[in-house]
Amino acid sequence: MTRNTNLELAGSHPAAVGAALSQWSTSPGPLPGARLRLFCFPYAGGTASAIAKLFGGLAPDVSACSVELPGRGSRLSEQPVDDLAELVEIIAAEVEPLLDRPFAFFGHSMGTLLSFELARWLRRKGKPEPVHLLVSAGGAPQIREAKPATRPLLDHELVEKLRYLNGTPPAVLDNPELMALVLPVIRADLFAIDSYSYREEPPLTCPITAFGGLGDLTVTRDELAGWRDQTTGPFTLRMLPGDHFFLNGARLALTEVVARDLRQYC
Repeated sequence: MTRNTNLELAGSHPAAVGAALSQWSTSPGPLPGARLRLFCFPYAGGTASAIAKLFGGLAPDVSACSVELPGRGSRLSEQPVDDLAELVEIIAAEVEPLLDRPFAFFGHSMGTLLSFELARWLRRKGKPEPVHLLVSAGGAPQIREAKPATRPLLDHELVEKLRYLNGTPPAVLDNPELMALVLPVIRADLFAIDSYSYREEPPLTCPITAFGGLGDLTVTRDELAGWRDQTTGPFTLRMLPGDHFFLNGARLALTEVVARDLRQYC
């Protein structure tokens, strides 16, 4: 697929950073004077605005920058990308001008793979690692297996799967016009997840915090605990009330923990 990016690369020059920040969808807008940037990576089908609502008012010194992937939100006119490695390179090109200060990553579900692989991509390029990796509702990458190609789900089957996961409002699921826009993006995201192939590399050195839902039937506690093997630094596993999308019902508890984890870097 053709790579689509929003940003021009110009190192960490102030003008380039300002231009880069203007392209990110965040709530509220990026804070140029922040001491730490928290990059947030969405779940399958998720938009930047949906994930930004979690951390918009996290702390005065933290700027929450939510990643907008092709095919949704402000990038609706772009073709969705169904390859996770390509998505990581797209994001890397946009993140690079913003690495002028300490930064952390938060990813939910599909976002756990994006944030993890981006951290490893930066390391391979000699760039700094995030000061903290926060992964939510996603099993450790080394225990995942690429799934063989299967028959794509029919529209009504995919809608029922989304209904089961409980992350899409019923008003959206029951709206044919909205679903016509959403389904191609979700199909691309699910294919990117299913075809992901983990490659062995040394563990990261940054601390990792993994979050899970006590009622999540799709990601087990053991799968979350596997993240321990992906860092030589501290590892913490926190279970919160709720299902796969516990970040909706347990939002306050989640943001309090994230704020506490990040406070040491500000």
